[in-house]
Amino acid sequence: MSVSSLIRTENKKAIYVLFQDGKKSAELTLPDLGVVRNEGFTKEEIEQLKDYMDNERDTIYAMAKEINPLRAFMGK
Repeated sequence: MSVSSLIRTENKKAIYVLFQDGKKSAELTLPDLGVVRNEGFTKEEIEQLKDYMDNERDTIYAMAKEINPLRAFMGK
């Protein structure tokens, strides 16, 4: 799992989380547990990823707060 970004739109924050397993990848969002894209995960696996994100919500929020968008953009 990698937390890729914290985005703010229309006074709402969204965290984008990327999951990869071999050739499979999926990007989901918090707080709504939405699926941005899914390449290869089954519906059951996506539900498991959503459950994981919901259970680890506090940890994911803490990770997102540590992201420096400028540093991430510059690749440092």
